Amino acid sequence: MTMIAPAIVIAAGGAGRRMGGGKPLRPLAGHSLLDRAIAIAQAQSDCIALAVRKPDQLPASDLPLLCDARPGIGPISALDSGFRFARAQGRQHLLLIGCDQPFLPGDLVATLTAAIAGHDVAMPVINEHYQPLAALWRVDQPALDAYVQAGGTSLYRFASTRDLIPLQWPNAPDDDPFANLNDRDALADAERRLTRPA
Repeated sequence: MTMIAPAIVIAAGGAGRRMGGGKPLRPLAGHSLLDRAIAIAQAQSDCIALAVRKPDQLPASDLPLLCDARPGIGPISALDSGFRFARAQGRQHLLLIGCDQPFLPGDLVATLTAAIAGHDVAMPVINEHYQPLAALWRVDQPALDAYVQAGGTSLYRFASTRDLIPLQWPNAPDDDPFANLNDRDALADAERRLTRPA
């Protein structure tokens, strides 16, 4: 039986201060980081939304805009928004990705969906680094509510309280598909990576 595609929520609420602000709209090889993330998501699901801190962070979009119901706790607030969105859309699973991950694999959803089975979380691991901002989660709002109400804010630590299956991704020391861009140097490196000759 074919599993219905998960909801995909793009976390786009970070201030991006180390990049000079406005991270989602920063250009990268002719497209904004956000547009690149949307293209990655649209290639893998028909159910996509954007998670932000406040509604005026991004220009108008055809995609649903999810504002933090729990502000000030970092990316796990996007997971909270994502769980609520996925449940409302009748999706049992959620893929949460960052707007600053322009190299995510095109087979990410297919690979994680095949792995998750009866588990709560399927999370890529590359070069011994877990990737919670590219993990597939089974929607479980009560478990997340309990974790946050107890003061939890770490995506990885929440995942570690669940039935987590790590998925070893092939090592790619020079071309990490899960690289996230946190500053101007990383953005410049990504520009070179995207524009270098094949």
